Amino acid sequence: MIHEYDTIASIATPVSNAGIGIIRISGSDSMNIIGNIFRPHNKKWRERDLESYRIYYGNIVDHKDSPEEKIIDECIVLIMKAPHSYTREDVVEIDCHGGVVILKRILDLVIRCGARIAEPGEFTKRAFLNGRIDLSQAEAVMDLIESKNDLARQNSLSQLKGNLSEIIDSIRQDVIYQVARIESALDDPEHYDLTGFGEDLSERCGEWAEELKKLISSYANGRLISEGIRTCIVGKPNAGKSSFLNALLGEERAIVTEIAGTTRDTLEEYITIDGITLHIVDTAGIRDTEDKVESIGVERALHELKRADLILYLMDRSGDISQEDLSIMEEIRDKKKIVLLNKSDLDRKILSIEEIRQYFDDDVPVVPVSAKYREGIDLFHEELKKMMFHGTMDMKDEVVINSERHRNLLEKSLESVYNVDRSIHQGMPEDFYTIDLMDAYENLGKILGEAVEDDLVNEIFARFCTGK
Repeated sequence: MIHEYDTIASIATPVSNAGIGIIRISGSDSMNIIGNIFRPHNKKWRERDLESYRIYYGNIVDHKDSPEEKIIDECIVLIMKAPHSYTREDVVEIDCHGGVVILKRILDLVIRCGARIAEPGEFTKRAFLNGRIDLSQAEAVMDLIESKNDLARQNSLSQLKGNLSEIIDSIRQDVIYQVARIESALDDPEHYDLTGFGEDLSERCGEWAEELKKLISSYANGRLISEGIRTCIVGKPNAGKSSFLNALLGEERAIVTEIAGTTRDTLEEYITIDGITLHIVDTAGIRDTEDKVESIGVERALHELKRADLILYLMDRSGDISQEDLSIMEEIRDKKKIVLLNKSDLDRKILSIEEIRQYFDDDVPVVPVSAKYREGIDLFHEELKKMMFHGTMDMKDEVVINSERHRNLLEKSLESVYNVDRSIHQGMPEDFYTIDLMDAYENLGKILGEAVEDDLVNEIFARFCTGK
């Protein structure tokens, strides 16, 4: 049976042949375990002499199955005593050579000395349970590890530092203060007067609502930052979609031939351009076809088109606008898009930029490119930056949420704030306000991890990597 306060251990680095590997131990028995298996050089060993925030150099030894000590590896040991550690428990980190056999041998020794294997995310879970970080900060730890670009990294660091928590906590403290004023006045009306309170509270509701709406509206950008912009390359057969994907990637990832309909299925790749991550989906050419396999590819292309955050519409500049082009234009009419006039290297350019613009809104970028010779890619990059995040996004000063859980709780809190304001304007008694005020208070608290169900906590930490 797993207990929350067992001493736990895990390999905290990838298990592979590398220069260094790290084994992390946390719990009340950490010092005793390291005392049994570590022998420092040039120092008479006593477990009680271990000092916090010190690094010791020596050997890991095994004497569990033999009276003689067998050296397993030379290493350095980092000591971090409670409460000044990541988990607020005694923590030991063993930095040894990164061989697979070495790491597993040392971990096995640590387990035999009294620790157990840590569950995924259990070190961070203990940091949360022991009050070192709140739940939103714990979620930011995994977001930081999984960050696909520098914007995502900055956003995760911002939340890990507590920038989101500060905003949420500030609103909650203000809300509970207003509840306390109401309760005090109801309990002791002779000493607490609520004259004019409704007007003051309505003003506070407006301020809370603005803060909450700002956070909620940041979710769209936050999701794009963390997950990548789901980008669908569409066009009729032989427009150069796969060639353009290869040009973006700088490698021959997709099969390219002169035969129309070569691409039969979707092909997905990630690429980061100036801090903006695109989750690119290359699709089959969209056209009417009697080929059963190709028709399945066209159906998937239309499906991906509907899911996409951004459409890259490849048009063959060397040919006329066809019925297939007109059909695609209709499909993408309401989507965010960049039009790419491919094959601009050819002398035969039937389509001009001005002619193409007649089919789209004035703000739709139209970029001439040559996928074959990788020309116009820089222009595409510039248009992409202008379109997404208005060219730049400085995560140092902006709190951006990227969690659907956070968004849902913020929306519930906002609705409760609106309910309070409605009650004020409808002339309801003050004690009615406390119901919705407490709903807002509790939902905001769930973002920080207060009064959340154990199943939810376990689900959040289950997606962590082992050792973190």
